[in-house]
Amino acid sequence: MTPNLCCSDPFSPPCELLDFLNTEGSLTAMLEVKAGQPLRVERSFEGYRLLSLAQKKQLGVKGAALSRPLLAWVREAQLYGNNEQPWVQAQSIFPLPSLKGRARRLQQLKSTPIGYVLFKRSRTLPNQRSIEKTAEGWQRQTLYDWYGRKILISETFLAAFLSSDA
Repeated sequence: MTPNLCCSDPFSPPCELLDFLNTEGSLTAMLEVKAGQPLRVERSFEGYRLLSLAQKKQLGVKGAALSRPLLAWVREAQLYGNNEQPWVQAQSIFPLPSLKGRARRLQQLKSTPIGYVLFKRSRTLPNQRSIEKTAEGWQRQTLYDWYGRKILISETFLAAFLSSDA
């Protein structure tokens, strides 16, 4: 597909987003290269939350377990590149059964980008991804398998990302 076609189709992401939406490696690393500096992470929520039916399905919960409550550690944050407006709105969902062993540190990320932890030992991780257009911008939802633990991460690219000069 030529760049002009992907940019002119209103149902396709802008060309400058394609690599970011489709990367199999660390989105954090790609954003930091674009920004020319480390990302700034500002958390808007971090704590325990019951998952919705849709979230349980995204995590692969099946059968009778879908009707039972499932508690997860949720972190919602804005990622800032090199300007005052956030580039990405992110939500990370860590089901409590996944927060065992080395994964417990995911509850103490604070303002550390999750990519620093997830991709510390591997450039890529097994995952399942969907991409969709939302009211806020183009979003990728990725279900990662991190050492046998499921982690669901949603990242929405905001207008400031597309208008950044970096």
